[in-house]
Amino acid sequence: MKIYYHLPGLFEFYELYKEFLVLYREHREYFYDWCEIGSIYGAPGDCIWGGGRVGYGDADPLSVAALMRQYGISSRLTFSNSLIREEHLSDRKCNELLKLFERNGETDNGVIIYSDTLLEYIKKNYPGFYFVSSTTKVITDFNGFQNELNRDEYSYVVPDFRLNKSFDFLNSLTPEHKTKVEFLCNECCAVTCSERKKCYENVSCKSLGEICPDHICRSENAKYGYRFSDAMNNPSFIGINDITKVYAKMGFDQFKIEGRSLGSAVVFEMILYYMIKPEYQIKMREEIYLDSMLELF
Repeated sequence: MKIYYHLPGLFEFYELYKEFLVLYREHREYFYDWCEIGSIYGAPGDCIWGGGRVGYGDADPLSVAALMRQYGISSRLTFSNSLIREEHLSDRKCNELLKLFERNGETDNGVIIYSDTLLEYIKKNYPGFYFVSSTTKVITDFNGFQNELNRDEYSYVVPDFRLNKSFDFLNSLTPEHKTKVEFLCNECCAVTCSERKKCYENVSCKSLGEICPDHICRSENAKYGYRFSDAMNNPSFIGINDITKVYAKMGFDQFKIEGRSLGSAVVFEMILYYMIKPEYQIKMREEIYLDSMLELF
């Protein structure tokens, strides 16, 4: 069974992927033979439809589209702003991105989305995309998640990370629904957090350019920022042994790696963990870090 990873930073980490995808094509012996790249997702920093995390992607969209087309990788535009209103639908930059990526080579591209208003607009005007229901909806109850899986417009649904280990419920899903579930693997937010939706709404507000106070995270680890080591100790964490020995055997094959707002060096370490055989990880580091033209820190 193949496992498909959805990697962060379509616009944020263009320079990293420009080097990494060469190795992905030319040195497949470095990679676990059971995994593939399902997509790379992200949004430019000044994209008002953006959501999830504060964006800073500044890569040229034409260059990004060309890179994804060259390697046949699915691009996902992260348009998960939860506060979209009708007046936002005419945004020129966002519409230009849709035009660019809708028919970009032979690989289907997607949109990660929250707003039904935006969903209907894109379906009508840019029918070439598939859609992913965003984890920013913070769907933590089984009935709500089941209802989302029943929606035909979504090819994939990313539940809140707190459903990751609800194995009795997950195993009760139909095979068809299991193929639509995309797990967020490496969240470090506390499972007890009650303000996750407010956090996402704050990002959405800022993406729209509206004045709003900063959301202050109350987590005791917030002062350190994101650390992959903390994520690995989170009860919701899905590691490679979980993927291969538990989830794959249950019929799940889609896994999302968080990290758009992080540094490219941190994201690269996550990719090494999830995709690269241990004996080849040092070779990958040498190939990437010793490229003097690539600034990873």
